[in-house]
Amino acid sequence: MKIYLIRHGETMGNSEERYIGRTDEPLLDEEKIRLQNKVIPKVETVFVSPMLRCRQTANLLFPKQPVRIMEELAECDFGEFENKNWKELTDDPQYQEWIDSNGTLPFPGGEDPMKFKERCCRAFAKAVSECFKEKIETAAFVIHGGTIMSILERYAVPQKEFYDWHVKNGEGYQIEILSSLWTSSRREIYQVISEKYE
Repeated sequence: MKIYLIRHGETMGNSEERYIGRTDEPLLDEEKIRLQNKVIPKVETVFVSPMLRCRQTANLLFPKQPVRIMEELAECDFGEFENKNWKELTDDPQYQEWIDSNGTLPFPGGEDPMKFKERCCRAFAKAVSECFKEKIETAAFVIHGGTIMSILERYAVPQKEFYDWHVKNGEGYQIEILSSLWTSSRREIYQVISEKYE
């Protein structure tokens, strides 16, 4: 099965380097034009995060194609850091503590990063299993940067750290999964075909 993991297009918060998780903001107008001109291979099905920026991106990249909304593919809830950037958080002791933990501590008033990764991977595994059951050979996931990084950190071979899989807005990865390597006892991505799929 060939899968495209695509990060949503750029929003105002992204352009200002803010932590945008549960803030449901739209794409920038100029980003909509850029995405409309992007050439994306046709797929049989599209899985999408419920957030507006992902739904808009999916509609632009895969116009008129029905999508499957999966709540568990939503971005992390950044709690008190939500909609702020590192400059605004520089003097916040909770932020410094989170940075010192290498991003492993729960976000104050928000989500635990480990639980976030777990729900993303659970949703991805469910979607992949549905595709195999339905004999789907090509699929796309229009999701968030953190969601993509969580999936690849867990399943990609060879293994890399979470932040090594960072991807820009509107870009992503093309991956392949073999049914023989996707079982209840062993789940792994056969290969990452191209980094930073454009």
